[in-house]
Amino acid sequence: MPKVGAEPIRKAALVWATITEIGRAGSLDVTVAQIARRAGMSSALAHHYFGSKEQIFLAAMRHILTVYAAEVRGALASADGPRGRVEAIVRASFTTTNFRREVIGAWLNFYVLAQTQPEAARLLSIYQRRLRSNLVHDLRPLVGERAGQVADTLGALIDGVYIRQALKKPGAPDGAGATELILSCLERELEAS
Repeated sequence: MPKVGAEPIRKAALVWATITEIGRAGSLDVTVAQIARRAGMSSALAHHYFGSKEQIFLAAMRHILTVYAAEVRGALASADGPRGRVEAIVRASFTTTNFRREVIGAWLNFYVLAQTQPEAARLLSIYQRRLRSNLVHDLRPLVGERAGQVADTLGALIDGVYIRQALKKPGAPDGAGATELILSCLERELEAS
């Protein structure tokens, strides 16, 4: 007889295990059996809940994006003025929750998967549009008509730092350094206006 309420707990365990396994492997070259073993269940149960490794990975990315969105909302709620809000978005991108080895590895693989898988491409597009929209909204009072261009630059830098960090294997990710790199670019853009 199935345990009542076990499904959400098991799905969450599979999502966590997926992020961990992909981060450890550095690629999507992990099996459902590896993911299920890390989650403490059978691969048949993992397939039952998600259907395929790709669907498990997409659920993991939805989880990562949900956590990121919550951190951005929290940072924006306590930010002061347009510049403070732009800085809050940048800082939220590199918190210890969002900018850790496993999550960075998942992002790198997500970028790759989005090139061939329509649902991943749609999810990535939603993330990119929301990031751009949030940045443009607060950059407009600061740089006027250049808001879209500056938002695109900051978004590309955020994604670029994740890619570079994913390719740099040794050492813990430096979220503070990444934040300062992007904020210094923001400063130059503001001075140019």
